[in-house]
Amino acid sequence: MAERPDHASRFVVSSWLGPGRGEHLDDRPAASAAAPAVPSAPQIVTFDALMPATMAARCEESGLKKASMDAVTLLVLSVMAGAFISFGAIVATTVSAGGVSITTAAGESAFSAALPYGVTKLLAGLAFSVGLILVIVGGAELFTGNNMIVMAWANGKVKTRQVLINWILVFCGNFVGAIGTAVIMLGTKQYSFGGGSVGLAALYAAHGKASLEFIEALTLGIMCNALVCMAVWMCYGARTTLEKIASIVPPVMAFVASGFEHSIANIYYLAVGLFIKAGAAEPFWVSIHKSPADFPNLTWSNFLLGNLVPVTIGNIIGGSVMVGAVYWFVYLRKNQKTVR
Repeated sequence: MAERPDHASRFVVSSWLGPGRGEHLDDRPAASAAAPAVPSAPQIVTFDALMPATMAARCEESGLKKASMDAVTLLVLSVMAGAFISFGAIVATTVSAGGVSITTAAGESAFSAALPYGVTKLLAGLAFSVGLILVIVGGAELFTGNNMIVMAWANGKVKTRQVLINWILVFCGNFVGAIGTAVIMLGTKQYSFGGGSVGLAALYAAHGKASLEFIEALTLGIMCNALVCMAVWMCYGARTTLEKIASIVPPVMAFVASGFEHSIANIYYLAVGLFIKAGAAEPFWVSIHKSPADFPNLTWSNFLLGNLVPVTIGNIIGGSVMVGAVYWFVYLRKNQKTVR
């Protein structure tokens, strides 16, 4: 007679199996009167999100895998992430164009779909969340999210050299993906949609970012990646794709609506603004009643040095210190090893 199957599963299963016997209900042997069978208590099935301590362990394991990934795979996934974040920026720019009112030289309204500033920013934030959803659910390597590798580094699972190499390769891949997407978008002439309002929104966004002072850009970058990495952190507690999406949208919406600065998104925003400024045809400028001279701060030097450098430093501080290091200290510091 075969033994009962193991009751370690989450559901209680009672059956009798055996070659030639026990295959039918009527073949079951009668239970002994002297030793009645005592059914095992069923285990509770739960679909609740994981608790933070378990999330920390998953984040540490993920950081180890990311730091150990081969360079070619890492670069390809990084280029994809740069493009994915750019998709979010494209949609957010298009939504923001609804808040732009264009008038003719005579002062008459040529195109207007104006919304209150806060509502427009809220909608842009919701739209931009598409980018991080594509990165996390679709699978890609994003520099700002990879700042969470510090949890594995602080716990001695990853060497300093591995962390730096990962960040450099991923940032370069993200840069290529975002710039490449900006080049493609210039070719689409999507900036001319809505009577040129989409392009005007892109120019305003890029010019505003290029006009930030160093400390301003740095602190806006800190706040941004604190929220982005909170979205990544909460995804480690999710069990399903829908739970991941629900974890991503609110923090991303918050950072975009608040006007915080994301280094990878800014590569797209500033690049596409520079491309429009340099390559848009005369009819576009006529339609928006502007000229390239109206955006004097939108230059490559302000893009790379005035914005990208301080925002990237701020992103590292916001993600690595304010989120990664804090959660390592709370949940993982007692398991620390010495591997540098």
